[in-house]
Amino acid sequence: MVRAGPRTAVPPVLLGGPVYSTILYSVSERVARVTLNRPDARNSLNDTMVDELLDAFARARDDDEVRVVVLTGAGDRAFCAGADLGGLAASGVAATREELRASAPFRLFTAFPKIGKPVLARLAGHAVAGGLGLAAACDLVIAADDVKLATPEVNVGLWPMMIMAVINRNVAPKHAFKLYYTGERITAAEGREIGLVTEVVPRAELDERVDALARSIAAKSPVGLRRGRDAFFAVEGRPLEDAVEYLLGELVELAATEDAKEGITAFLERREPDFKGR
Repeated sequence: MVRAGPRTAVPPVLLGGPVYSTILYSVSERVARVTLNRPDARNSLNDTMVDELLDAFARARDDDEVRVVVLTGAGDRAFCAGADLGGLAASGVAATREELRASAPFRLFTAFPKIGKPVLARLAGHAVAGGLGLAAACDLVIAADDVKLATPEVNVGLWPMMIMAVINRNVAPKHAFKLYYTGERITAAEGREIGLVTEVVPRAELDERVDALARSIAAKSPVGLRRGRDAFFAVEGRPLEDAVEYLLGELVELAATEDAKEGITAFLERREPDFKGR
């Protein structure tokens, strides 16, 4: 059994790309690991971290060797505590539509559907405020059983405006309103019950489970994963007939790919497929 011990901050590392000051980026076995690396600040978000996250997401998107992205936080105290009130939240109020779209929160949360690859959140620490929104923006969320989740903005006279866009896509209104109205912390298990968390595992098994799930997904066809994930976001909010028409067209195109043909052939020949991403 692999124990998920604390993951402390280490100096930034150059990996054939930019040197990051607030995150870590590494690739192994077709999985890119992106780590929020401000443990002394509970991995809170500032403008620099948002810019570096967006760069890391773009690197993962454009790297054919990467098939899955794992987003996590350094240490076991916090996955992410949300916005750094001394930085991101105090950077000024956007007034125009152009300023809003150029703001760090807008750029960050609208980036997830464009990554083109499955994104898993590994929660070894608490996820609160914008940190919970960051986790909710991921496709899957695997949490240690002692992790807590919360939207405490109401306690300081604010409201989780930005993160409602992603939380409301995962949680039914009655559960969402309770989070927003009370600001109370809930357990990872309660988060699973309302749709915020995919799986809850004992802390000692967290890394083992995240690694196994990431490897399992990475073994699938990258072209199938990308086109399927893109289609998932493309049909959100569409009328049923429009969605079915669009998805049928996507299925026809996907079935013509080399990976789909290889997958069907491998199934008929009772062997593991050798996907090439084409």
